[in-house]
Amino acid sequence: MSLRPSSARLLAAALWAAAGVACSRPAAIAAPITVAATAQSSGTTQLLIAVHAVDDSVVWASGARGTVIRTTDGGAHWTAMRVPGADSLQFRDVHAVDARTAWVLSIGNGAMSRIYRTDDGGTTWTRQFTNPDPNAFYDCLEFWDARRGLAIGDAIGTEMAVLRTDDGGAHWTRIAPSSLPRAQANEGSFAASGTCIAMHGSGRAWIVMNSPAASRLIRTVDFGRTWALETLPITTREGSGTQSVIFRDARHGMVLGGGYQVRPGDTLIAVTEDGGDTWVPRSAPAFKVGTWGGSWVPGARTPTAVAVGPSGSAWTRDDGRTWVAIDTLNYWSVGFSSRRTGWAVGTQGRVTRLDGW
Repeated sequence: MSLRPSSARLLAAALWAAAGVACSRPAAIAAPITVAATAQSSGTTQLLIAVHAVDDSVVWASGARGTVIRTTDGGAHWTAMRVPGADSLQFRDVHAVDARTAWVLSIGNGAMSRIYRTDDGGTTWTRQFTNPDPNAFYDCLEFWDARRGLAIGDAIGTEMAVLRTDDGGAHWTRIAPSSLPRAQANEGSFAASGTCIAMHGSGRAWIVMNSPAASRLIRTVDFGRTWALETLPITTREGSGTQSVIFRDARHGMVLGGGYQVRPGDTLIAVTEDGGDTWVPRSAPAFKVGTWGGSWVPGARTPTAVAVGPSGSAWTRDDGRTWVAIDTLNYWSVGFSSRRTGWAVGTQGRVTRLDGW
């Protein structure tokens, strides 16, 4: 069953006091935000878990049963495909360079964790990596450019598991555990949206992970050669913790938490203004099981973040102090290509195009 196009519009206006003016003068009114949420026909009914918007025309998404979808016309038409030999796999992350080149990462213990690459728009796929360790389980991947990227896995005993490539994935090498912080017991990253890694130019990357005891973040400024560690103020327990990390520049970032074990009063959002040295808790969208994915809206006039989860989607223009709901549909991930356009994906092949800002 495919989705029939429909649209819903949300209009919200924010009032901002004019700085330095007498209180007798009327407050300045910021330009209102209009968000158009339009369902698109994805060509599949499989769960879609990750999405990468290359630009306003080219978007890739991936999900269950080896499913990958792609559009080259902004979602007017989507092509659904399955990676050969991967029908039983869940592709929890996708990263694309353009309409022809993309990588997908599948999850699972041992050989179920794989990385595939296509250079012809999904007509053919090359398996670049098959996890050789039966105790390893990989969660997310991300690239700085067409050559350099990282993949993060759950801890193997007391060792963190991070892969690095410098040749577009032709070779994936595990970073020496001695150069990474020591892992906590049962520590790993949630593979719910493909957003447990964020990257920024000049070799910066941030990775979030959780154990029942704490939520933590590791970060690098030199393409993964050295790492620093921070503890996050996100509430964690078995089945709940930091799901997503997003940065709009080298200093301003947000972590977003959730999971099926979320409880009232949990801290699920935190922000940083110093590249990840310190984190300040913020309010969270009114989602029953928290947030599973997020994205900054690049180039927005006022810095804007969008969060999604199984209970809906919402946006903030004040670094998470307040949130405005868009809808209450089931989503797993969201990605934006520009301040005009983004896409949210979720259950039953759901693809929703978000226009505005």
